[in-house]
Amino acid sequence: MSAGKFGNLSRAFAAPLAVFALLTLVSGGARAMEFRLQSVADGTGCRAHCPRVIVAEGQITNSTPSEFLEFLRENVGDRDLRTVVLLNSQGGYVVASMELGQMFRRIGAATIVSHQCLSACVYSFMGGVKRVAPRGASLGIHRMFANASDSMFDSKGRRVYDDGSLAGALMRYSARMGVSGDLIRFAERISSNSIHVVTPHEMARWRLASRAF
Repeated sequence: MSAGKFGNLSRAFAAPLAVFALLTLVSGGARAMEFRLQSVADGTGCRAHCPRVIVAEGQITNSTPSEFLEFLRENVGDRDLRTVVLLNSQGGYVVASMELGQMFRRIGAATIVSHQCLSACVYSFMGGVKRVAPRGASLGIHRMFANASDSMFDSKGRRVYDDGSLAGALMRYSARMGVSGDLIRFAERISSNSIHVVTPHEMARWRLASRAF
């Protein structure tokens, strides 16, 4: 695997394809994120040696970054592996999502939304050196809420929200990733009971993603 080696993948992807741990809107039965390799035809008649990319699907948990590191160790010798990550996730833990995004950046990965990348997933997506959300794929954001002692609600049944400290960390993280902090400010104004699908205009204005590889 070589960092930043995307080969002829542009043709393949031209069509749609600390105390509180911050959570996102995910279904109760959402499975933890898993990683696998997927071959991608690149138009060169590659046959047995087509480029292979990383598929990441599921909820981002606290163990996801370490599991991704282990996955990389197991596949680092694959000469057909390209540093491209296809993301499909409803979200998960924000801190773990930033850690995962930092790993993507460290290996020089391009990140592509294969179907949806919602809430905390967007912070992992930010780590890509090239970020693509093709037509038909969705990037979604909303306000963070917290999990204390495995409960998302306080003793009165009220949802617990970040006090601003983690939002500040996200602002610094997004700046390092080259994404406008306006995305974080906007997300924190969206009800945690809903999701705002980022428009193509917002993607460009926030320097978040492009539609084409």
